Amino acid sequence: MNENIIIETISLELPIDVSSAKLKQLSGKTVLIKCGGNAMIDEQVKQDIVADVVALKKANITPVIVHGGGPAIQKLLNEVGVESEFVDGHRKTDAETMGYVEMALSGSVNSELVSLISDAGIKAVGISGKDGDIATARKRTHQVTIDGQQQEVDLGHVGDIDSIDTSLVKLLIENDYIPVISPVAGGKDLDAYNVNADMFAGNMAGALGAERYVALTNVDGLQLDPDDPSTLIEKVSVQEARSEIGNRIQGGMIPKVESCIIALEEGVDSAHIINGMKAHNILRALLTDDSVGTTITRDKE
Repeated sequence: MNENIIIETISLELPIDVSSAKLKQLSGKTVLIKCGGNAMIDEQVKQDIVADVVALKKANITPVIVHGGGPAIQKLLNEVGVESEFVDGHRKTDAETMGYVEMALSGSVNSELVSLISDAGIKAVGISGKDGDIATARKRTHQVTIDGQQQEVDLGHVGDIDSIDTSLVKLLIENDYIPVISPVAGGKDLDAYNVNADMFAGNMAGALGAERYVALTNVDGLQLDPDDPSTLIEKVSVQEARSEIGNRIQGGMIPKVESCIIALEEGVDSAHIINGMKAHNILRALLTDDSVGTTITRDKE
């Protein structure tokens, strides 16, 4: 399919004004998209995300998806009567809880995304970081301050990425499948670990040598005032973003920004934090001249 037909097809199917230059730039390249678990709650949002992923694939761009699943995990834990304990936003995960985490991520969220993409006529395969030893994790050590003293808290099966092997993911891509990956990793100690989906995605984007990394969230991007959309920061460098972590960048936005920094430092061309709750923002960020969310760029050498 030539470029003009691709542009015409996308424009007819979706309300997007495709830029020929941006389409050319991404043709034949890999784009990693991180979908938050909250996006998987709303049926229309899921359909819109899948429509964008399918459009990218039809435009000769290779999407790879990494997804979270916090709400699905919590729903399952509630159903089986397992209480959750959080430390600084991290879920303490014992062996029993880890089993349910895998069930929710790899069994529920992952399989639903694969089904939606397949229903749209595109081949997709669901995997976790454990499959083919894609992702190896180490146990996270977490420090808290109690009465002015630093103490280490055992979070259980919560891990940080140690290494990524892209062989299986690339094999799927070469055979025209969209890989859909849940952020569960194996450890050298043979345990399974729940890895923050943003950090998993940033590491995967860098390891794959993706052209772009897109992190979906439920706000419009980085904002000087989290409650005021008019304070959106449209563009920021790695150095500038790093300096604001813990200052203007707080809470759940920290791992998103850190994941972008990891991806960029591993060679990804640019990273985008966008509102995945708004229809077709993925395509707008990648294929149009619209200003969408926050773009983080590599520091000039």
